[in-house]
Amino acid sequence: MKLINTSTHRIEDLGGSQPPEPYAILSHTWCADHEEVTYQEMLLEDHMNLRNRPGYRKIEEACRRAREAPYHLKYAWIDTVCIDKTSSAELSEAINSMFRYYREAAVCFALLSGWTHDSGLAAFQKCKWFQRGWCLQELIAPLPRSLEFFDEAWVRLGTKHDLAEDIERATKINTGVLTGQIMLDKVPVAVRMSWASSRQTRRVEDRAYSLLGIMGINMSMLYGEGSDAFLRLQAEIIRQSTDMSIFAWTTSGTQKYMGLLAPCPEVFEHSQALVSQPHALLPAQEYSITNRGIKFEMTL
Repeated sequence: MKLINTSTHRIEDLGGSQPPEPYAILSHTWCADHEEVTYQEMLLEDHMNLRNRPGYRKIEEACRRAREAPYHLKYAWIDTVCIDKTSSAELSEAINSMFRYYREAAVCFALLSGWTHDSGLAAFQKCKWFQRGWCLQELIAPLPRSLEFFDEAWVRLGTKHDLAEDIERATKINTGVLTGQIMLDKVPVAVRMSWASSRQTRRVEDRAYSLLGIMGINMSMLYGEGSDAFLRLQAEIIRQSTDMSIFAWTTSGTQKYMGLLAPCPEVFEHSQALVSQPHALLPAQEYSITNRGIKFEMTL
């Protein structure tokens, strides 16, 4: 696992997938590519030419806050610079591990770029951070009191636990999930899908890949597969789960035949209020994917 030394701003490869000591982690919306900093650039001896980039200033501030009281953390993890994206194997491992990275961090700093604390609640709910696909798992994974929100000037707003009601209004995610009272694996798959229905990613494949941790799934990254990534995600969920809410989606499209698997997260938009009520006398229904499609039996 690669981490940033919060004092030297140098990347250190600590080996293995588990860090040897606590670390901070940053959740943020990306700037334009030329404004961010890459892993390769962080390896340069001289960072002087990087200091004026918004992406580098985020790194500096996140490291400063991690280094100082009350955290006193030696290391931080930031997705822009702690993954060598030229290595497909490293990128795949990082994406499959990212939910765990955020869950196990000592503190997560969520930077709400484009929003200031005096802008009001309406602006908070429309903040870009709540629209980015990858930020969904970065909201769900950290423990309720370890995720701290900051406005674009790094003014602290409070923890996920403190702001749970405001976050629910912005995301439609139940406060019980946000505060840890409801375990993620107890939330129906369709409801978890609904959380992503209005979020966007730069690449269409990331609509699926950004949901891996939330769904408890590991799968390979195949950039270039397009919307097939979301179909592959559903196939993996079906192989590992008996939650039939995965079929509880709807669309206003005019296409007559669409199959059982959803074409995209948007079709789960109206599934957010779905409640799973298993019957005590009926066993969980089994279903599977065969070479001819999806096979299952259902009690009506």
